[in-house]
Amino acid sequence: MIASLLIANRGEIACRIIRTARRLGIRTVAVYSDADAKALHVREADEAVHIGPSPARESYLVGEKIIAAAKATGAEAIHPGYGFLSENAEFAEAVEAAGLVWVGPKAASIRAMGLKDAAKKLMQEAGVPTTPGYLGEGQAPERLQAEADGIGYPVLIKAVAGGGGKGMRKVNAAGEFAEMLLSCKREAASSFGDDRVLIEKYVERPRHIEVQVFGDTHGNVVHLFERDCSLQRRHQKVIEEAPAPGMDEATRAAVCEAAVKAARAVDYVGAGTIEFIADASEGLRADRIWFMEMNTRLQVEHPVTEEITGQDLVEWQLRVASGEPLPLRQEELSINGWAMEARLYAENPAAGFLPSTGPLKYFGLPSRKSRDGRSLRVETGVCEGDEISSFYDPMIAKIIVLAKDREQAARSLALDCSFVDSWPVKTNARFLVAALEDPDFVSGNVDTGLIARKLDELVQPDEPTQNALQSVAHMVTDRLKGGRSETIRDTYLSQEPGPWAQQWGTRLNRDPAPAVVRLTDGRTVFEFEFNHQEINSSRWVERVDEGYLVKDNGSNFILTEARAGGAAGGTEADGALISPMPGKIIAVEVRQGDSVAKGQKLVTLEAMKMEHSLVAPFDGVVAELNAAEGGQVSEGTLLARIEKGE
Repeated sequence: MIASLLIANRGEIACRIIRTARRLGIRTVAVYSDADAKALHVREADEAVHIGPSPARESYLVGEKIIAAAKATGAEAIHPGYGFLSENAEFAEAVEAAGLVWVGPKAASIRAMGLKDAAKKLMQEAGVPTTPGYLGEGQAPERLQAEADGIGYPVLIKAVAGGGGKGMRKVNAAGEFAEMLLSCKREAASSFGDDRVLIEKYVERPRHIEVQVFGDTHGNVVHLFERDCSLQRRHQKVIEEAPAPGMDEATRAAVCEAAVKAARAVDYVGAGTIEFIADASEGLRADRIWFMEMNTRLQVEHPVTEEITGQDLVEWQLRVASGEPLPLRQEELSINGWAMEARLYAENPAAGFLPSTGPLKYFGLPSRKSRDGRSLRVETGVCEGDEISSFYDPMIAKIIVLAKDREQAARSLALDCSFVDSWPVKTNARFLVAALEDPDFVSGNVDTGLIARKLDELVQPDEPTQNALQSVAHMVTDRLKGGRSETIRDTYLSQEPGPWAQQWGTRLNRDPAPAVVRLTDGRTVFEFEFNHQEINSSRWVERVDEGYLVKDNGSNFILTEARAGGAAGGTEADGALISPMPGKIIAVEVRQGDSVAKGQKLVTLEAMKMEHSLVAPFDGVVAELNAAEGGQVSEGTLLARIEKGE
């Protein structure tokens, strides 16, 4: 077994690898950039090496620095995690050339699956079903148009070197093809340095089914069953589960057998995932499920496979990299229970899913013991007091549940997501709760377009609910009257939504007299009359230095008492332009006193490689300007105020 391991990654996956390595008695070495000097994975590793500035291209993507760190610390092996250099064949070769063990597939396997067109041709030769389409060398627009016409619309144009949802265009009719082709080629050239494309039949009701495969150096290959990752937003996975809903045994056997064929075709070693696209218009059928691509690494969603099989896939990776055979044979693997995973992102769904960065002044994740066959697992790379950087992916945690069936898993995961605490950094927890409680998702009627179709229903306003406001009002009025309020918790009540329900509320000294309470979140003033009835809800309130921290079904707010006649920070309606996220000001297009027109771009912010422009809400004059190019601002900062002209 490997004795020492360098982890060429960061965040939750680095912490997850460290946990398994520690259990196996393996010494761990972390690497970190300037932004990650105090990160959790650095604190948890046995040793840590600084590898450069915060941008990934100057640190985590510089293979030479990582190999040098491994040599300097005496590490025997390098585990790439996922993302960064995990599917870089040149890096894999460089690791082995340096005399180190690469915890991953052979470089030749990575290359074989790296280009979509070549991979599909290889799969066709191996007898793996592939989506109907065109994979030819001819790239002339006229040839591509003719192929699309022959396949029949709608079709999907995809960059040969694409990934992550980039370089993809849906074409609904022949008249749209030329324009969409040009757009796709431009994006492919910009993102991948390769503008070649392939064409596939567009599947109207697609489901994303993937199979976990594993190979060793002794010629053994097994599958660990399927996962369903159909709940997506803009081609990014949101909720993953195993097994796939509606998958019968015959279809499962066919799909998993095809996945093993695919792995054998590239002489695969280590953990990999074969991704399929399924036409779910008539349910899951073996003749309507086609190979899409292979991910030659561990997947973000691997915990759901671990939960239903009872296996540690990182341990499998380390044993295979050490030259051992696979721990189990195919007939020794089975499915037990139903697992679901939710990806927790530092982002604000109500503001167009803009990233949210800054310090985690308050942060807490759900925790409970296994009960009635249900268990909770949380994977994270941050804790309270850490800072969310703008340099890396905004995923900060994964929440995973295992239950006896799908209904119970969905209900438990929704409840767990509702107990996420985060302030001032915003998260998508409330969005996750809404998605998990959506009737179509609950019934298993899921395809990759579900979130896009229901986005307005799933994204709730970024403001506290009436129940949350009432909770604060109880505490405010009780304190003003000299009473004593306390936060209480009643757990495992017998009523719906089940024995895992955790009800939070505020117990008060009763007072029959009604009261008028005015509260503000800094932007909006909420005023209402209430009568001091005791409440029980899934919201709770905590007194903090800034006021009242409200934990409201996955969303968090700081509320304070509003002064009579006072105004909050302002809204677009009164001309206030508020920063929707922490970030860097990269452009200021106006000066104080300038006249502006409605819709005119005024200030542009950047965070997590995303740009967001603030525009004038109406014709007027820049009466106040608090933005300077290059400056850093926090969420909620008043950047400018526009006054209407006479």
